[in-house]
Amino acid sequence: MRFEICKGGSGLTYEIRNIVNIAKKLEGYGVEICWENIGDPVQKGEHIPDWMKECIIEIIRDDRSFAYSPTKGMDETRQFLVDRVNTRGGTQITPEDIIFFNGLGDAIARSYSAIRLDARVIVPEPTYSTHFLAEVLHASFPPNTYRMNPYSNWYPDIRELEQKVKSHNAVVGILVINPDNPTGFVYPADTLRQIVRIAKEYDLFLIFDETYINIVYNNKKTAHLSDVIEDVPGLSMKGISKEFPWPGSRCGWMEVYNADKDEKFASYINTILHQKMSEVCSTTLPQMAIPKIMSHPEYQNYLSERRNLYERLSNIAYKILKDVPYLMVNRTNGAFYMTAVFNEAVLNARQFLPIEHEEVRDYIEKLTGPNIEFDKRFVYYLLASTGICVVPLTSFFTNMPGFRMTLLEKDEEKFTRNIHIIAEKIVEYIESSNKQSVNAVVGL
Repeated sequence: MRFEICKGGSGLTYEIRNIVNIAKKLEGYGVEICWENIGDPVQKGEHIPDWMKECIIEIIRDDRSFAYSPTKGMDETRQFLVDRVNTRGGTQITPEDIIFFNGLGDAIARSYSAIRLDARVIVPEPTYSTHFLAEVLHASFPPNTYRMNPYSNWYPDIRELEQKVKSHNAVVGILVINPDNPTGFVYPADTLRQIVRIAKEYDLFLIFDETYINIVYNNKKTAHLSDVIEDVPGLSMKGISKEFPWPGSRCGWMEVYNADKDEKFASYINTILHQKMSEVCSTTLPQMAIPKIMSHPEYQNYLSERRNLYERLSNIAYKILKDVPYLMVNRTNGAFYMTAVFNEAVLNARQFLPIEHEEVRDYIEKLTGPNIEFDKRFVYYLLASTGICVVPLTSFFTNMPGFRMTLLEKDEEKFTRNIHIIAEKIVEYIESSNKQSVNAVVGL
C-alpha cells in the first residue's frame, strides 16, 4: 500500500480467542484439550431444553421472523422488556428507550465509536476485552482504569475512581460490569449508588454491562441500573447469549435512561441510533423469541438450576484453589468465571512444566520468548502439559498476572479433577525455577 492504512490500535489481540488457535495447533499434535477459556455454555455441553426449542420452532412458523425488524427492534419485544424494567419500580422507560443490536459486541462497538475522540470512558481493571478494545480503538490510546482489588474480594477502589474522574477532565463516562467479567464480583447496591453519586457530581454518564444480571448466587444480592440511577444519564447493556443461553443468536439490547434530561447525552444516543440505521436492523428471530421464552412457566426454574450448578462449581474451585501457595483467589458469586491472581514476584521466565511430546515442547518454547507476559507463559505451559485451556489475566488488560477459567463443566467429577490438576501444576511450575537453580549450583 502507498501508506499505512490501519488506524491506531489495530495491533491489539483478543487472547480469549487467540489461545484457541494455539490449542487447535496442539490438538493437531494429539493433545486432548479441555476448553475452559470461552464462556459458551452450549459448547461446554449445556443442554437447551425442549420447551425452549419448541418456542423457537413456533416462531419460525411465523413469516415475520424472516423479515426485517424495525431499526430499534421488534415493537412487542421492546414493550415486553419495558414492562419488566418498570415493574421493578425504579427509573421508568418507554419502548423508544430500547435499541436492539446484533449481540452486545455490536452494541459496545457502536457505543464507544459514537464518543468524541478526545472523550474517554473509565473502565474497571481487569476488564472484559471487548469493552477495552472498543475504548482503545475509538481513541487510539490506552484507557483510564479503576482497580478491582483482589485483596478485597474484587471490590472496586471507589476512592481511586473518584480521584481519576476528578483529575481527568476527558472522562465523560464510567463503565461498570455487573456481575463482573472476568472476576465474578457482584456489586452490592450501596457500591453501585456510590458510583452513581460520582457520575452525578462530575456530570458523567454511566454504562452498565448487565449481561449476567440474572446469574447471581451464593446468597449475594445486587441491583439493576434502573434501581439506582435516579436522574443520571446512562445505558444498560443486556443480552440472551449467556442467560438463555443462545450465544449464536447474536442478540443484545441497550436500555437508555434519562436521555430526556440531558441534551448532550440525547445527541450521543441519537448518533448511536443513526449508526444502527446504516445496517437497517438487528436479527429478527431471536428478538421475537425473548417474550415467549422469558415468560414461559419453566424459565425461572431453568435459570435457578443453572445458577445452582455455577454455585457448586464456584465453591468447588474456591475450596481447592484458596489453599494453593503463590495464589490469591476469591469466591465467584456471579456470571460463570473464576479469576485467580499470582502473588507478586512469584513468576519468572525460567519456569516450566514438563512436556512429553517433543514437537509440542518445541512449539511452546518458541511461543514463550523473553518478552512474553509471565502469566501467559504459565498458561501456555499448562495447556501443553495438561491440555487444560485457560486465559491469562493480563489479556484482560491489567498488569496483575493470573488466569481466568470458566465454571461451565457439566461433569462435576471432571471439573474437580481439573481444578486439582491446575492447583498441582501451579506449585510445580513456580517451584521449577528453584529446582533449576539448585541443579545449577550442584553442577547437575
